[in-house]
Amino acid sequence: MPDYRRAYTPGGVIFITLVTFNRRPIFTEPDNIKRLRHATATVKAEMPFDITAAVVLPDHIHFVWTLPPNDDNYSKRVGRLKVLFTRSLKGSFALPQDVCTSRQRHRESDVWQRRFWEHTIRDEADWVGHINYLHYNPVKHGLVECPHQWDFLSFRQFVREGFYEEDWGCGYRMKEAANNYIGEGLVAGE
Repeated sequence: MPDYRRAYTPGGVIFITLVTFNRRPIFTEPDNIKRLRHATATVKAEMPFDITAAVVLPDHIHFVWTLPPNDDNYSKRVGRLKVLFTRSLKGSFALPQDVCTSRQRHRESDVWQRRFWEHTIRDEADWVGHINYLHYNPVKHGLVECPHQWDFLSFRQFVREGFYEEDWGCGYRMKEAANNYIGEGLVAGE
């Protein structure tokens, strides 16, 4: 197993990706979106942080979180979010009998992949690139033709604040421009 170490920066801005177990499309169910929102609100109440941007896709989620000035523990928040969401399902996704010993030992359900992906935002250009990537994700995955067509996305907030025009990300030319700006392989594991 690789010796992976996460970077922790007090007050950091973190891009986070959570993926469902076996890419199961559990967020196609509106009730699961509500459960996720409730779990997220609970975590924010217990351990404050700001959600700068978010997208919920059928089998994965991207967030940009900003932590409080003297706090760097996004891992604890992610863990708590996963636990609260999983418990809210009330056995809908019970651990199958044929699951590997490691998942049984860690009492893991078949809701989330064990790990999550994170990236500490380094500067404004890095922030803009990740915000663009996040908002373009429903188009990238072929779910809609334009970001404003996807309901579970912070795009409209960014339009209201003047960050984007309403038609940002629409059409073939925009896809090409977004790919050139964002770059290949921005988010691993997707």
